[in-house]
Amino acid sequence: MKKIADLHEHDKPREKLVAKGAASLKNEELVAILLGSGIQGKDVRKLAKEIVTMLDNDFENLSLQALCDIHGLGIAKASQILASIELSKRYLIRTNKRITDAADVYEELKAFSSKSQEHFLSITLDGASHIINTRTVFIGTLNQSLVHPREVFADAIADRAAGIIIAHNHPSGTLEASRADMQITQRIKEVSTLVGIELLDHVILSKQGYYSFAEEGLL
Repeated sequence: MKKIADLHEHDKPREKLVAKGAASLKNEELVAILLGSGIQGKDVRKLAKEIVTMLDNDFENLSLQALCDIHGLGIAKASQILASIELSKRYLIRTNKRITDAADVYEELKAFSSKSQEHFLSITLDGASHIINTRTVFIGTLNQSLVHPREVFADAIADRAAGIIIAHNHPSGTLEASRADMQITQRIKEVSTLVGIELLDHVILSKQGYYSFAEEGLL
């Protein structure tokens, strides 16, 4: 099993990183640093190249199982690769807005508070609560038959969201949750548990402010 330390001095990615900076390394060299060593019959450089090939071919659908299917890459090293990619993503989007409470939701969706028609909205979030996307799911009077969980979660699943916040406006200005609001929230909450995307809040918007199901202890 060849480790990075066993390579010739000029072939060592770590030495190259120290001397020239991380930006000077090839993709497989960066991966080789993460791996540290190869396995019997497959050195670290070959293993790193196989991983880079997978990244090049289908980066968006990269998964733990897909990485573990590479001969010689166990759960521990595959997890290191996935963790480093996810951490990089989070820092790359650190300038995106982060939702920490219902007040943040209201600020993000404030333009809808004065709409004359009801708008049902969704905000998808990553694991660090950064906004991935904000969407209008439905326009019109809300009821349980019209707001289908399929429409709510289809995009959230495509976004690979960790959490979702739903919201809608009350053109009447009232900040009380109606029976239909309660039913819709409960239905979406049940589906969120099934699909593994946490329903973090349902926020009602109006010119007067907002009403948060989470803050009211209704989730």
